[in-house]
Amino acid sequence: MKRLMHASVLVLSLALAGAALAQEGEPQALAIGAALPMSDVKMKNVDGKELAIDDVKGKKGTLVVFSCNHCPYAKAWEKRIVELGNTFPKKGIGVIMVNPNDPESFPADAYEEMQARAKQNGMKFPYVVDATSDLARTFGATHTPEAFLFDPSGKLVYHGAIDDSRDPGQVKERYLKNAMTALASGKAVAVAETKSIGCSIKLRPKA
Repeated sequence: MKRLMHASVLVLSLALAGAALAQEGEPQALAIGAALPMSDVKMKNVDGKELAIDDVKGKKGTLVVFSCNHCPYAKAWEKRIVELGNTFPKKGIGVIMVNPNDPESFPADAYEEMQARAKQNGMKFPYVVDATSDLARTFGATHTPEAFLFDPSGKLVYHGAIDDSRDPGQVKERYLKNAMTALASGKAVAVAETKSIGCSIKLRPKA
């Protein structure tokens, strides 16, 4: 009986320890209302210049989108992201797209490929390299694409998907566009959080 009890306690302890380790390993996404982190960290843009999120902040807010080159989900949403990124800076919302992926895992995510992608898609906003993946870790970003929208004071007001369908012809809810439109108009964001769907981020190894 005692042996059975000891075995049960051991199994429970191991289960709890495993759960704790799993929880520690899981990135925690920024909560709605959280402050914009690491906004002064310089990252290499596709034009060769170093810039930070602070450099692209808009008077009405700031959008940070984690994306990449190789992911089929990122490709599927790319034109919609570019349309928002090229349109909303004129309405006071700064936009920056960040590639946190390790090009050692996916060569298609290399810097030169980013430059070609930006040119091919007519991006008029920065597309930068998260060279350590630390920005993605700090944001708790897990997918490409994944959007984080901040208000003028730097508080998170929307986090999640671009819209509700990978197929542009099947879109019914334009979550990010609606949030950006509300923010640019000085209104409250109706839907503050949705589930991002896409490829998992291939984080670079920690130094």
